[in-house]
Amino acid sequence: MKKIFSILAASALVAGMASCEQKPNTLSSAEKAEGWQLLFDGETLNGWRSFNAPELLGGWSVVDGCIQASGEGGDASGYIVTDKKYSNFELVWDWKLTYAGNSGMLYHVVEHPKYSVPYVTGPEYQLIDSEGWEEKYAPAKLADWQNIGVDYAMHLPDYEKMHINPVGEWNTSKIVYDNGHVEHWLNGEKIVEFEAYTDDWFARKASGKWGNATEYGLAHEGVICLQDHGDPASFRNIKIKELPEKRAGQQVSLFNGKDTHGWELFGSMKVSVDAEGNLVTENGDDKKYGYLGTREYYKDFDLTVEFKQESNGNSGLFFHSFVEGGYQNNIVNGWQCEVAPKGCDTGGIYESYGRGWLVQIPEEKENILKVGEWNTLRLRVEGNKVQTWLNGEAMIEIEDELIGSKTGRIMLQIHDGNDIKVLWKNFNLTKL
Repeated sequence: MKKIFSILAASALVAGMASCEQKPNTLSSAEKAEGWQLLFDGETLNGWRSFNAPELLGGWSVVDGCIQASGEGGDASGYIVTDKKYSNFELVWDWKLTYAGNSGMLYHVVEHPKYSVPYVTGPEYQLIDSEGWEEKYAPAKLADWQNIGVDYAMHLPDYEKMHINPVGEWNTSKIVYDNGHVEHWLNGEKIVEFEAYTDDWFARKASGKWGNATEYGLAHEGVICLQDHGDPASFRNIKIKELPEKRAGQQVSLFNGKDTHGWELFGSMKVSVDAEGNLVTENGDDKKYGYLGTREYYKDFDLTVEFKQESNGNSGLFFHSFVEGGYQNNIVNGWQCEVAPKGCDTGGIYESYGRGWLVQIPEEKENILKVGEWNTLRLRVEGNKVQTWLNGEAMIEIEDELIGSKTGRIMLQIHDGNDIKVLWKNFNLTKL
């Protein structure tokens, strides 16, 4: 492993000057004017709570103006998160580890009872005393993707730019997430830079630790998380500046008419592209549920798509959805815009979280569906509001806070049963 620790007098001097010029856990007038906000007030843990919990459960405290992890946590516990979700931002913090210490800063973490730990959804800026860890646990060695400063298990840093102060001294890190452009900084140097959601990003995700973590890194928003990984660690000067969303109005074609690039298959389902360039979805051999989902998440959008039901057309267009249990599983959490045979509420909204039907279409609108012909379905999701249209006719409108609080994949369903086949074409999505 490359030696990546160095003590720089200049770095220490800069840190010392900063501490003299500005009291920790405060914002200067210039920072306030630029939109920076503190995530830690230096005295309380207000604004923080345990992952997947409404309150702070323990293991964290404020000591001498620092958030301190007790070292009681581990892989399965010891995470605290912000109350607020963040999308695009610059996030800066000071950190200090103990000998062989292991911690991390995660972002875009999604909370849900199905996720037992934050790192299966949220990318992590790794914080670890690499040399101390390898001394303590010799002959064990850290893989490069486990080392200090990495985008954990995804992107490695530029080791030539890594200047780290010794254990017990303060270091300063920064994460920039700007509409998919990501940077990691350490003590004033940019050490990692990449674009999320490119083919290269998805290839890295599929080939490494996250190969079966279906939802890793896909959310474009989420809570920020600090990790207690079994070692005491201290944090201070945690501040964030939110950046503007740049993708509103962006047009996205979800299907290229040639193959399923940009989609991922879950459970049992046969998928093909016919000679006319239509996406064909039908029963798998075991006749169980199957799903074809976008590999990216979409929160607020206006989508139109054409579909034609052949044989039994029992299907659906899911949104704000995710799959639990890996790619071989077919358990979907989220919401479905129904696509079904006549008399079965095509255009209605069904929830797989447990509430079932949220709204069914009026009986007099069942005849809008054209059996055995192409139909145009429109689904608009903006905040808490969901609207659907079928062949130009308004079908439903609903306001639901739970829908508005979530994000996720768009997915095509094949219901369990026999002889189900649905063709799709002309997917056009506008981000709102």
